[in-house]
Amino acid sequence: MLRDDINTAMKEAMKAGQARRVATLRLINAAILQRETSGAERQTLGDAEIIDVMQKMVKQRQESLDIYEKAGRNELAQQEREEINIISAYLPKQMSDLEAANAISALVKEIGAETIRDMGRTMAALKQRFSGRMDFAKAGAQVKKILTGG
Repeated sequence: MLRDDINTAMKEAMKAGQARRVATLRLINAAILQRETSGAERQTLGDAEIIDVMQKMVKQRQESLDIYEKAGRNELAQQEREEINIISAYLPKQMSDLEAANAISALVKEIGAETIRDMGRTMAALKQRFSGRMDFAKAGAQVKKILTGG
């Protein structure tokens, strides 16, 4: 399980004295815990949900990185880059745009989606099969284009 990998890596980083890595892995654990306890009932996140949490963390750091670079804050930008690399190491490899387009086309044919009314069903199937490996904003546009004949 992904959570175990993160905790094992944190222990190893502590032993190796890797302060940035330890701090980043602690941030991941804190974000996971926050998500688990944010609702009315405490829930335990599975790998797919943990991946979602980490993808959001990478996105936040990417936005901060852009701001720091524009402001000339190179030391803070470097810190964000390091954190992005550490978090990304635990994420599944992202599909290229071509791989995603091929997977979307194949799935649309497989489930028999024909009109825009099938959009929700198609996106649900994509998320189930390719969670964490595909940019669903781009995928949604691609699915819409296929289903509308555009």
